[in-house]
Amino acid sequence: MANMDVYDITIIGAGPTGLFGSFYAGLRGLKTKVVDVLAEMGGQLTALYPEKYVYDVAGHPKILAKDLAKNLATQAQLFKQTIALGEKITDMQQIEEGIWKVTTDRGTEHFSKTVLLALGAGACVPKKLDVDYPTEMENDCIFYAVKNKERFRGKDVLIIGGGDSAVDWANEFSLIADKVTLIHRRDQFRAVQTSVEEMKRNSVDIKTFYELKQVIGNGVVEQATIFDNRSGKEETIKCDAILINIGFVINLDFLKAWNLKMEGNAISVNEKMETNLPGVFAAGDICTHPAKLKLIATGASEAATGVNFAAVFINPTAKAFPGHSSNLNLSI
Repeated sequence: MANMDVYDITIIGAGPTGLFGSFYAGLRGLKTKVVDVLAEMGGQLTALYPEKYVYDVAGHPKILAKDLAKNLATQAQLFKQTIALGEKITDMQQIEEGIWKVTTDRGTEHFSKTVLLALGAGACVPKKLDVDYPTEMENDCIFYAVKNKERFRGKDVLIIGGGDSAVDWANEFSLIADKVTLIHRRDQFRAVQTSVEEMKRNSVDIKTFYELKQVIGNGVVEQATIFDNRSGKEETIKCDAILINIGFVINLDFLKAWNLKMEGNAISVNEKMETNLPGVFAAGDICTHPAKLKLIATGASEAATGVNFAAVFINPTAKAFPGHSSNLNLSI
């Protein structure tokens, strides 16, 4: 242990939950390291929908995802935490009582008294449709995420999906695209009801019980054949861009290999955000408990809870409640 650089807490994940957890660890005076597989901080906010507005964060009537990520990163770095980006965690094991070793695909070893798992949805890739089209169309005219919404300006856009991302983008594109068509394989949407109602008021052509059958075009998308999954009736529509938002395929086998107790595709935690492993906590979308709500706002709360009880785990004489930040003697 004498040769190890041991941190008080290592946070795995630099999405909104991990970044706020890092900031809160700074408030508690914990020596903190953040490790993330992506090359930049922000998680899905920057990787999947940087141009999308986020509405359910306290203090922001609405804010672009990329701006929220930037603010969170700035806040997290107020305490000059150690950040390790572009590193995929391959193993986590307790090497002695009170010390965890986290190993990455670069062969780097991180040592820590506690660990906070803030992995978001986990290692995930977008779900794809069983429809043939040239792979060169991907990220040119067929998309699974929106990193620059200006690419859709003035276009005829076909959106596939019924969740929050699909509906939110339908609303966004209704303001800048020439025409927006949204198809969904059933008539019930998973998206927030207020967003669905907004979409119905906007100039969006909504086709429920429809699915994509064929992409037509020579090098670029020109048309799409869709069909009614009840009757089989087909229809060909003009479009220049297709956005497929039907969810993600999640691989969490690595968590099971670490002997974490799982409930479905999430890590089980108690009210202190403790997992079944001593000194290992989890927060955000990766974890579950009886009152779970998958929101950025609740992820921040869970991160603060996990960090505070990690401080107690390290020092049992410490108080879980740190006091209000306005009462702390901070030089930031």
